[in-house]
Amino acid sequence: MKKKLLSIGLAVSMLFLGAAYYENATAAGETKSVDVMFLHDTHSHLNEFATVEDGETQVLGGFAKIKTLINGQKAENPDTLLLDAGDFAMGTLIQVVFEEEASEIRMLGELGFEATTLGNHEFDYKAEGLANMMNTAVASGDALPEMVVCNVDWDAMEEAGLTEDQKLLKAAFENYDVKDYIVVEKNGVNIAVTGVFGVDALDCVPNCPLAFEDPVEAVQETVADIKENEDVDMIVCVSHSGTWEDDEKSEDEILAKNVPELDLIISGHTHTKLDEPIVHGDTYIVSCSEYGKYLGDLTMTQNADGRWDMDNYELIKVDETIEADAETQAKVDALMAMVDSKYLEQFGFTKDQVLATNEYDFATSQEVGDLHTELNLGSIMADAYTYAVENMSDLDSNPVDVAVVPAGTIRDTYAKGNITTENVFNSFSLGIGEDGIPGYPLISVYLTGAELKTVAEIDASISDLMTTARLYTDGLYWNYNPNRMILNKVTDVYLCNGNEERVELEDDKLYHVVTDFYSSQMLGGVTDMSYGLLSIVPKFADGTPIENYEDAVIMTGDQELKAWVAIASYMKSFEDTDGDGTPNVPEKYNTKEGRKVVEESKNILDLVKNPNKFFFIILAVVLVVILLLVLIIALVVRTIKRARKRAKLKKRARQ
Repeated sequence: MKKKLLSIGLAVSMLFLGAAYYENATAAGETKSVDVMFLHDTHSHLNEFATVEDGETQVLGGFAKIKTLINGQKAENPDTLLLDAGDFAMGTLIQVVFEEEASEIRMLGELGFEATTLGNHEFDYKAEGLANMMNTAVASGDALPEMVVCNVDWDAMEEAGLTEDQKLLKAAFENYDVKDYIVVEKNGVNIAVTGVFGVDALDCVPNCPLAFEDPVEAVQETVADIKENEDVDMIVCVSHSGTWEDDEKSEDEILAKNVPELDLIISGHTHTKLDEPIVHGDTYIVSCSEYGKYLGDLTMTQNADGRWDMDNYELIKVDETIEADAETQAKVDALMAMVDSKYLEQFGFTKDQVLATNEYDFATSQEVGDLHTELNLGSIMADAYTYAVENMSDLDSNPVDVAVVPAGTIRDTYAKGNITTENVFNSFSLGIGEDGIPGYPLISVYLTGAELKTVAEIDASISDLMTTARLYTDGLYWNYNPNRMILNKVTDVYLCNGNEERVELEDDKLYHVVTDFYSSQMLGGVTDMSYGLLSIVPKFADGTPIENYEDAVIMTGDQELKAWVAIASYMKSFEDTDGDGTPNVPEKYNTKEGRKVVEESKNILDLVKNPNKFFFIILAVVLVVILLLVLIIALVVRTIKRARKRAKLKKRARQ
């Protein structure tokens, strides 16, 4: 009996000891934690800048202030992991020394960021520009973030034979030591960090020199390699893919669902501000907005299952309450000091030059894509194109009939107060010309009246699916009803001349249109989105189709007429209405002028009035489909009846 009691006692003791061991092991596991701070889409915003946020003019961002926040965090946890998800370049004047100084990636290294990935705007200066930047960064000897991107398809490119651009980039990638993933140790936690370049990001790179594998498949393969070859506790992806309201397009959500082994996705590209993480299974997706306006800050703790819970998540606003780190600001100032002499001087501007004073609320760059109506930010840019071509260019041709600005080219707004050269450049900071000088030039093309009607329909029907194609114009006015059939939403479209008089469009007549070089590269995407129905063929004045848009670039003297220069020059031309010696933004930009009128009506007559050719095409297709369905149903019914009749005859025969 004693032996039996002793056995029971030992068993109970072992049970309690086992439970205590499990609890201690679990507790030990739960004490593993990781602090992460993150950025994405900083777009060359090394300095603080005035913008409109939450409906108010605010001064936000600045790497020196971000450094102060990082220093504070590192004082508490020196093992904090710093990650960036791409598009660190292209957005302010500092980008004009992108190749010569590699300022953006070197300053990420100065802040202590340990990894970044490629964004689509890193390709803005083409293969040579990206290669030069990477080589410059390495040659600087500065601490740099690791570059991780797992889906560059070198195998496919080498099998097809590397082009000169691809050879250039391959050498630069090897020099920088770009990797599929890295492993870092933080606070006793081994963390694998991979990076990926998204599908939409690739679509945003005109004539991309590189081939990329499918992002999901590439990350799946990379994660499998990590699990096979590395002993890691956590897997993080810095992704330049983004999240979207449409679940079928939300690339990083698709990634999370298909690669459940990922613990954390830092999501760049779409400039999303996620106040709360998106969670799919055990995978967290986080985003902190654009331009360094917010610094992402999070803590994750390992749970009993070996996965990670997010205990803390905050987007820290980088505003005027944060003191700038003096040493970092001095380095930013030294880089910015090069901008006037190396770039602006040739155009007759300085970065701090006040061009005009503004007292009105302009739409934000986010709103020009989100909202589908006339907005003053788009209007002032379109007006600037017309002004510059008619007053500054070498064009010996007809006056401008229409100027077009797509939302995808508008990068920032104009806050109240003084508008400087730097503010204007930041508002349109894309690209490089064939002259090798930063800034997309304006181009001069001709479209028929029928094609201008198509331009209006692109905005009305396609831009909800492709918000970069939201269009803002000078000279072309239209009304549209969002409730009408797709490709037939425009109810009225016409020209408005300099005397603000309505002029009807003639379908076969050629009209002079001015836009920026980037817009010409978007036409293929619009054609694809409309399945070829909305097609536009830009022409020269004699009606000959333009095959090379470089031949349509507008010059002023021996310089390309850059889009930002057109805007800056237009600002300088404003009247000084208050007599203080500085031009004032005209009151016309405080009101709507009827350039794009939204008709919210579901009345049946409004839904079918003024039908265009696409209405009849779609109607015919729908009728054909209905007819086919009716025929199929009739055939099925007839077949069933015959089968039943044969069954009855067989039954009678057996009787």
